[in-house]
Amino acid sequence: MTVKLRNPGWYRAALFVLLGIAFSWVLVGVVRTLMHYPDAWADGEAITTVSLIAVPLFFLVGLGCFDYWFYYASGRPTRAEDHSSHGATSWKDYFRVNTDHKVIGIQYICVSFFFMFLGGLIAMLMRAELAKPGMQFVDSSTFNGLFSVHAALLIFLFVIPVFAGIANYVLPLMIGAPDMAFPRLNALSFWMLPAAGTLLTASFFAPGGAFASGWTAYAPLSTDMPLGQTFFTIGVQFAGASSIATALNFLVTIITMRAPGMSFFRMPLLVWANFSTSLLVVIATPFIAASQFFVLLDRALGFNFFDAFVGSNKNGSVLMYQHVFWFYSHPAVYIMMLPGFGIVSEILSVKARKPIFGYRMMAFSLLAIVALGFTVWAHHMFVSGMQAWIRVPMMITTAIIAVPTGIKIFSWLATLWKGVLHLDTPMLFALGFLTTFTLGGISGVMLSMIPFDIYVSDTYFIVAHIHYVLFGGSLFTIFAGIYFWFPKMTGRMYDERLGKIHFWCTFVFFNVTFGPMHLLGIDGMPRRVADYAEQYATLNLFVSIASFALGLSMLIFLYNMVASWRGGPRAAANPWRSLTLEWQVSSPPPIFNFDAVPTVVGGPYEYGVPGAVHGIFQSPTEAKPTPAGSVATSPTRE
Repeated sequence: MTVKLRNPGWYRAALFVLLGIAFSWVLVGVVRTLMHYPDAWADGEAITTVSLIAVPLFFLVGLGCFDYWFYYASGRPTRAEDHSSHGATSWKDYFRVNTDHKVIGIQYICVSFFFMFLGGLIAMLMRAELAKPGMQFVDSSTFNGLFSVHAALLIFLFVIPVFAGIANYVLPLMIGAPDMAFPRLNALSFWMLPAAGTLLTASFFAPGGAFASGWTAYAPLSTDMPLGQTFFTIGVQFAGASSIATALNFLVTIITMRAPGMSFFRMPLLVWANFSTSLLVVIATPFIAASQFFVLLDRALGFNFFDAFVGSNKNGSVLMYQHVFWFYSHPAVYIMMLPGFGIVSEILSVKARKPIFGYRMMAFSLLAIVALGFTVWAHHMFVSGMQAWIRVPMMITTAIIAVPTGIKIFSWLATLWKGVLHLDTPMLFALGFLTTFTLGGISGVMLSMIPFDIYVSDTYFIVAHIHYVLFGGSLFTIFAGIYFWFPKMTGRMYDERLGKIHFWCTFVFFNVTFGPMHLLGIDGMPRRVADYAEQYATLNLFVSIASFALGLSMLIFLYNMVASWRGGPRAAANPWRSLTLEWQVSSPPPIFNFDAVPTVVGGPYEYGVPGAVHGIFQSPTEAKPTPAGSVATSPTRE
């Protein structure tokens, strides 16, 4: 037992969690004693606040995330790397700190889907409450906590990190790299994620209940809420730190570790999408970190960044919170969309057996979205009380940002035109995305118009819009990507029949669930309410029944993935006949991805072109250079 407590792992992590609690209690007691506070050693809220910061850090240290860096910082002799923490030989390797990007990718995906199902269960409870007017199962305060935790889990713990998981697995393979640029930082970025999710979920057990100010945590409401709000404030910091670390890793990997011959315009569009997303994350995420840091200072130390009550000698600004928050949170919409754009581009080209139409314009449109994403934040604030003149330029920029997205939709449709379409499960989800995201985009353009936005603000029209964008957009592309790369990740094929049943159930019940919400919103039903007027009862019952069916359809996916991973048919190395590099190695790939360094000699989407090759496995001196987009003769594999 002594050896287990000294070595990194779950035993030491449990011990360090206890040490973190003790450290927080002593720190608070000593500081408050020195400052002559009463009950210095018994202030539960102060001890809990410090513990929410200290305990996750102690847990990460105990698990072993910092061991190598501590060893290096101590000035001790360099240790030879035996790669003992790299790769997986059993299921137990997925429950420890691992530096293999493929293991980390699967860790990301599995943990993210755990929080997706948890957030979905919360949504089912909300829809059960809303099935008819009146209060059935929970009170109003608990309902506020339910929709707040639901949104926070699905945004910060599912959509953003699951895309990072798919990219973690696929991206180094796509660019011909043996791993990510910073493997240990990659491992740390993952393990911050379950810490963040635990904090958000544990807020239900805080005195006063879960944080109940919505995922936006608007001040001054968030500065005056019970202790559960602090769980959100600190949990988001860990999730944000995880995102920033991952984004920096992606940027350095893409810029410095591409295979010989892979210029930027030979990169697959999924790589372009994650490059653009990482730029957004690095630039935007510090703003939500700042907003929550200011809230924490207001709550814990009595600062007045956002307290502005008349006559109280407080000079804070609640509008400042909204500006800082939305300066992150509108780019965050594209953080949750751009990786999906890349996934859809890969699938449509392969399944239509055609080159991507307008490849370079697709890449440039991704960068245009990055730039324009920072010019539209205040369209979320048309009814906030800010200066009225700001609305007009924000309306214009919001309409303009639809242009690069429209370019992408046009390019996808042109790619499909006269293609040889293979309507299997990944393709169906990609086509479902095109439909639902376009509908969400249309309602987004409607909301950019000031008079309409003012009319439907804080109604169920907003709920319908965000779910068409994030469920119909992000989740459909996530399912498409999981099905597409499932054979590569597991070495097994999924059940195609169950996959198609999953798609049609999801597509139909999604539209039946969220489509009627547009009508509820236009009729005036407010969002974020536990009770409502009798006139909305029929549609709400209809939506609730459809949402239960939508939730059950997720169980089909879960069963298919688990059963296929355990005993599905063995997958070929390249079951889709794709040209990109990740499909040119075994399924699953070798531990360091490639037995020989690949050399890129052509574009990634030359389907239908006789003899086209994207990459070959021979030395750069033996490979004949080929301009991007042209056809390379098929070499002999070594």
